[in-house]
Formats: sequence, structure tokens, C-alpha cells
Amino acid sequence: MKHATPETYRRLLTTLRASDTLRLEAGVYERGLPITDCNGTPDAWITIEGPETGAAEIRQTQVANCVELRDSSHVALKRLAILGEGPGGTPGLFGISAKGGPENRVHHILIEDCLISDWNTSQQAVGISTKTPTWDWTIRRNVIRRCGTGLYLGNSNGADPFIRGVIEHNLVEDPVGYCMEIKFQNARTAIPGMPESACRTIIRHNVFIKDGTPSPDGDRPNVLVGGFPAGGPGSGDLYEIHGNVFWNNPREALLQASGQVSVHDNLFLGDTGTRKAAIALRDHDLPLRRAHVYHNTIVSDGEGIRVAAKGVEDLVITANALFTEGDALVLNRAEGRVGENLTGTKADAAKHLANPATMAFYPLAGAALGPPLDPVLFRSDTASSFDFDGVGKGESRHRGAFATPDPEGRWRIQRGIKPASSR
Repeated sequence: MKHATPETYRRLLTTLRASDTLRLEAGVYERGLPITDCNGTPDAWITIEGPETGAAEIRQTQVANCVELRDSSHVALKRLAILGEGPGGTPGLFGISAKGGPENRVHHILIEDCLISDWNTSQQAVGISTKTPTWDWTIRRNVIRRCGTGLYLGNSNGADPFIRGVIEHNLVEDPVGYCMEIKFQNARTAIPGMPESACRTIIRHNVFIKDGTPSPDGDRPNVLVGGFPAGGPGSGDLYEIHGNVFWNNPREALLQASGQVSVHDNLFLGDTGTRKAAIALRDHDLPLRRAHVYHNTIVSDGEGIRVAAKGVEDLVITANALFTEGDALVLNRAEGRVGENLTGTKADAAKHLANPATMAFYPLAGAALGPPLDPVLFRSDTASSFDFDGVGKGESRHRGAFATPDPEGRWRIQRGIKPASSR
């Protein structure tokens, strides 16, 4: 263990080797956190962490991103407060950045239990940004608030893919634009060590909340995930999105998805008068090729699920509970296995769910049921046999994100970190 102060930390950063831990004492670190040529190993990560009590505030008084990762791997960042200066700060600065394209190799990164806040000089300022090919990143239990975009993973031109990530148990709230966008991916150029077989990026148990802040550069969904290459490495990749809360968007969808996605056991709350869909499945930069959407609960002033895609190869929409003021399902001639969903108006939600007015969306006893699902249909999905709370689904007769009416031990829906186990 190495211990650092605001006076010594920059020198100590250059000394880190595999298995080292650098602990920053409580204080203000005004010269950012540049991490360059910092490489642990699979069995001996390098850890840079804040104190167990108090805060290590990482700030940036120079014209540079606050935390910049270059040619680094197997590095963990824990318990750090990575703080911007709000709308009046230096334009163009990000909280955590890995940039530079294929020449910058940054993989196996853990960002855990951090506060990333006030990177919002514009809609293009970002809390966590990757613009180099990255793989095996885990972003866990962070609070990411008041950023132009919370997480922007991948590049706007489809280069620099974000591969095989895990994004879990984060609270991302009040961005100007997206809570999170993972960009579409062009055909990949081989890079040593980068995965070539089919991979999954897991997005689970997060809370994604927008407020009514104007989006001057265009309205954005809470979360957008783009498509994958048509052939070669990455063509078989999948986004698995489960156990999340998507909450509030006055002008856009709560989730927009292209490519290949599995969306199950999530809660979608649209309560601001929007007419947009809670889930928008569409051809965007790249086509929608596969979408399995099941056991979600939607309570919204807008539409439920809208499909705007041609020639979807594998479309399944079933066992959802959709309580909407707009149309529950809009398929636009899309074909697939669509049926056995529970639909109704927002007012009808109270007939099936415990108490939507107090954020209790689990079912009433004997309500929100239908025929059992085929257990084989989704067995390849991570956690397909567990509901929003992590409860086993059994024969899966329920409709929506909650398998049982028993409220004991449930996590209350709120602006906060969803715990690892709700029961």
C-alpha cells in the first residue's frame, strides 16, 4: 500500500506496478489524475482509491480531462470524487476519458464507488468517455450526476468500439443529453488482445433518470445502444439490459435500441406528459436485427413499445405489463412472436399493481398473470430466470418485471444506488 497526499500523488502515480495500491488521503487533488503506461496483470491489478472516510476530490485546474487513461490495463479506480465546475467551468473537459483511437490501448478497467459530477459545460461534456477501442470495462456503483452526457462509450463515427463491458448498480441522473449512449460499431480492425468471438455487454440494476433540463443540441433518450458490425468480429455481440429503472424523459424515449438486444425485467416510468415510447426499437445508424423484450413493466404517459425497423430477424415481445396513455404496442408491420402482454391505461395499473402512486409496482396477489413462458426461449440470456428484485421466476406466469406480490425486503424505487440484492 502506498499513501499519497495532494502534494505527493503525481510523483507516486508514475511508480505504480502490478499489485500496487495507491490510497489518496482526504483532500483536494487539483492537477487531475493522469494514468499513463499503468499496467497490472489479470492476477495483480493496480488500484487507485480514495480513503475509507472523507473524500479524495479529483479536480482539474489545467486544460485537460480530469482522469485521462493512456496505454493502461488492469487498473481499478475506487472511491474517488471526480468533480467538474458545472456550467461555468472550462468548456470541453470530461470526467474520465480514454481517447486517441487504436493507438491507445486501454482495457480491463474498473470504475467503482465513485462520484462523477458536474461535467456539464455543454451537452457534449461527458462523465465517462471512451474514444479508443476498449474491452472488459466494469463500471459499478457510481453516482454520475449533472453531466452533459453521463456515459458516452464508443465514437460518434462508429469507430473505437466498446466491447464486453459490465455497467451495473449505477445511479445516473440529470444529464443534459443521454444518461448513457453506447455507439454503433463499424467493422472492426484486429487489435492484439481484443476479443474476436461473440461478446455480451451487460447493463443491469442501474437507475437512469432525466429531469426537464433543456437539451439545446437535440433531445436524447435516457439510454441508447447502437448496432454491431454486419459481419466478422462483433457481428454476434449482444446487449443484455435487465433489472434497471428508466425514469422520466419529457421529450424522448426512455430506451432506444438497435443491433441485437435482450431487454427484460426492467421498470420504465414515464410520468411527464411525453407521448414518446418507453422502449423504441429501431433501425438507427445500423439496423435492428434481434430484440427479445419480455417481463418489463411500463407505466407511462406515452407509448409502450414502438418498433421502427425493417426485416428484424428475431423479434419477441411477450409477458410485459404495459400501462400507457398512448398505444401499448406499435409494430409498424414488424413481424415476430408478439403477444401475451398485459396492456391497459395508466389508471388500469392500480388494478394489477400494488400501489403505483407510491412507487410500488409489484403485482397484487393473483393479478398480472398469464400463460407460462417457454423456459427454453430465453435460457441463453443472463439472469433470465430472475425478476427485477432477483427473485426466481419459477414457471414465469407473471406479467411485468416482478414475479411475486410479496413486498418483504424489496428495494424501494428511488433516486439511489440499487443494491446488489433486493431481497
